[in-house]
Amino acid sequence: MNNWPAELQKIVSEIDVQVAAQLAKIDENILVNQNKVLTAFKDQAVAEADLIGSTGYGSDDSGRDKLDRMYAQIFQTEDALVRSQFVSGTHTLATAMAGNLLPGDELMYLTGMPYDTLQQVIGLAGDGRGSLKQYGVKFSHVDLEDGQVDTKAARQLLADHQPKMAVIQRSRGYDTRPSLTVDQIKPLIELVRAVSPKTIIFIDNCYGEFSEQHEPTEYGADLMAGSLIKNAGGGLAKVGGYVVGRHELVENTAARLTAAGIGRAEGASLANNLDYFEGLFIAPSITGNAIKGAIYTAALLERMGLEVTPKWDEDRTDLIQTVIFHDQEKMVRFAQILQANSPINSFVEPVPSHDTGYEDQVIMAAGSFIEGASIELSGDGPIRPPYALYLQGGLTFAHVKIAITNAVNELFYK
Repeated sequence: MNNWPAELQKIVSEIDVQVAAQLAKIDENILVNQNKVLTAFKDQAVAEADLIGSTGYGSDDSGRDKLDRMYAQIFQTEDALVRSQFVSGTHTLATAMAGNLLPGDELMYLTGMPYDTLQQVIGLAGDGRGSLKQYGVKFSHVDLEDGQVDTKAARQLLADHQPKMAVIQRSRGYDTRPSLTVDQIKPLIELVRAVSPKTIIFIDNCYGEFSEQHEPTEYGADLMAGSLIKNAGGGLAKVGGYVVGRHELVENTAARLTAAGIGRAEGASLANNLDYFEGLFIAPSITGNAIKGAIYTAALLERMGLEVTPKWDEDRTDLIQTVIFHDQEKMVRFAQILQANSPINSFVEPVPSHDTGYEDQVIMAAGSFIEGASIELSGDGPIRPPYALYLQGGLTFAHVKIAITNAVNELFYK
């Protein structure tokens, strides 16, 4: 770009060469996942009429029901529930938990403490109103060991407690530990199945869809959930979430989402079907673009002396790129520059503030077309040590490259 100083342009050219092989790997993932999605469209005979949607009760919504079958096919599960009535990823996960846990049951996290919003769902933070704890659900977790799942401790806790549900959180959330690849999740699923065979294995798949060539449900996970304003919605979905897994568990989730006796039979799709179908179709490519942007970001920011995780050449299993500043002022400034390079609300300057579901103040840069859409380029993080900003998304690789390089220009060359 002409407005970047010559030294920065030279660095960018070097980074382009450096990351080329990694970007080519992402293109391979896009091709495999696009084929899965296209096959589902053909097998389920998606028609123009399926895009129209429904109103009122939403009875006999053929497009909505067909979308359920497509998600089940793509994620290789018995059943799926894709609904606009899920208001966020947290709500989707909470509904799946509440639908499958009864008073006295135990929920166990194998991947350390859950992130802030899930802590409130469980009853570990906040006032407890409506939490699982309020309804008598017990909670336990396995502490991480050097940022990794402590399989020895997990085996012992599973054997002793035999929990009703064990959760594996794929993404790092607001933590600096590495996200878990599908290859790392597979032995955890096998561990649970061997030690506590009746336990429901639940995957928090937020940020993970289509980032690899395989999904955790292909290797024995019983239930999995995510948000449609992240990867799976392709940047077009305006609201919603999905749950995939064993038929009985999905049905339990549907009954909790609506009401006993209604379940999945009602829930109008309104004007969302077109966005959901088209968003799903382009999701592999959009997700790939976002991951390419994260690779470039990691390489450039590390060159500038910042601490990043994952590194540019590490395996990717989600959208999240963590940048650790160890300095509150620098963290906030970077978020503000990112906002200034957004397509929407570029003139707004974000400041640390309290947000629903978070204990600490949070800084959020999110100049996105869909509010809170993490598939679009954004950056946020709690104002607490080590002052890490969690970057995610990017509808186009070009936008991520421009925005991040402009941020480097502002921080290091002006």
